[in-house]
Amino acid sequence: ELPTIIDIKRAIPSHCFQSNVITSMYHAMKDVVFVIGLYILGELLLTYLPFWAVLVTAPVFWFAQGTMFTALFVIGHDCGHGSFSKYDLLNDTVGTVMHSFLMTPYYGWKVSHKNHHKNTGNIDKDEVFYPVRKSLKTPGRALPGFGLGLGYFGYLVFGYNPRPVRHFNPFEKIFSKHVLGCILSLVTLTVWSSYVYQYYMIFGFFRLFYHYIVPLFIFATNTVLITFLHHTEEEIPWYSDSKWDNVRGQLSSVDRHYGIVHDILHNITTHQIHHLFPKVPHYHLEEATSHFRAAFPELVNIRTDRTFPAFYRMFKKYVKQCVIPDNTHV
Repeated sequence: ELPTIIDIKRAIPSHCFQSNVITSMYHAMKDVVFVIGLYILGELLLTYLPFWAVLVTAPVFWFAQGTMFTALFVIGHDCGHGSFSKYDLLNDTVGTVMHSFLMTPYYGWKVSHKNHHKNTGNIDKDEVFYPVRKSLKTPGRALPGFGLGLGYFGYLVFGYNPRPVRHFNPFEKIFSKHVLGCILSLVTLTVWSSYVYQYYMIFGFFRLFYHYIVPLFIFATNTVLITFLHHTEEEIPWYSDSKWDNVRGQLSSVDRHYGIVHDILHNITTHQIHHLFPKVPHYHLEEATSHFRAAFPELVNIRTDRTFPAFYRMFKKYVKQCVIPDNTHV
């Protein structure tokens, strides 16, 4: 017996569901300022440090900038859910800017991600990292760690088998009602790519690699880790379509805490409430989660082990166990 979504919602203060444009824009602009500030810092390091010192400081710089790129993505992600504001035009404008900067087609990702939320924990309909029935198993093995950042961009281009969605194709069936939005996102992405090319022509490959390519890879790797670890864990169930329902599926997600970057990533790692109520803005997630945990402690899924060991542990299990019998229900 599980509570209804209304029962759970009653346990959470109503203001947690309200977004505020000023607050949302503050967080978005703060992230942009930090990205610009880190770029300037990176330039200073390149200009005034000897090359050996640049090599020593580069990993720290890349980690910081890659984390901020991930924060920008979370802002765009909130825009896609409509939790950034109640204004669709503002949401889609900010989301398009954030995601285009990260080489992600905003509108296509928004649609496929909503499909993930609509079918979380559903073996037969979820979007990515789901168990695969034996008769649907496609040839090939997963790349180590799903290819980390490269795997993310591979997912955007080729989709995730056996139910692939190619995010750069606006005529995919899933986008049938959103063709114009998907095309506009691709146009914006093309314009941004031209600016990246101009940067390369003016400043050279080394600076492009240092300031953009490596942080972009780190962002993409973070996205793979976060998505996988919040839906793949021991004793977290998956259901066949006949056994699945909304509350059951959304509760099949995991809360984690990512230490010093938890707040920087806008609390996206408090994932159960985000899945139950994607309209809750990120700045209310922690408060909403505390009320949920107090009211329904038996439904809480929290994992506290470190991120990379957890990812390595569950990736090995997933590779061995992801193909399941056709008659599996749970």
